[in-house]
Amino acid sequence: MVSRRHYQFDGWLGDVLLEAFPCFIVTELVKQKFQADQLTGAKFDVVEVTRSHQFVELYPTRRLPKFVWLKFDGRAGHDDLGVTSDGGLIVSEKALGLLQERGISRALVTEANLSK
Repeated sequence: MVSRRHYQFDGWLGDVLLEAFPCFIVTELVKQKFQADQLTGAKFDVVEVTRSHQFVELYPTRRLPKFVWLKFDGRAGHDDLGVTSDGGLIVSEKALGLLQERGISRALVTEANLSK
C-alpha cells in the first residue's frame, strides 16, 4: 500500500490525468470539477511534485499546474471512478467527459475503461 506520493516530471505534454502505477494524479482544477459535479468514487490527497534536472534544462520556463493524488473509495463499474483489481482505471461517461474537456489526449480510452 502506498502511503506517500512523490511524482517527478521529466517532461509534461499537458494531460490533466497521469498514472504512475499503482497511483494516479490529477490537476487541482480537475479535483475541483469532480467535487463540484459530485462525482462518486474519488478522494484526494497531497502529492509532492518536482521537476527533474532534465525537465528544467528542456523547459526552463514551463510551469506545472498544481497536482493532487487521486485516490479511490468507489467500486469500478458502479461509481463514477474506480479501479480494477489489476489497477486499471474505470470511469463513468460523465467523468470521461469532464477529463476530455480538460485534456487527456494521450490517454488510451477503451470501452473496458467505461462503467456501465
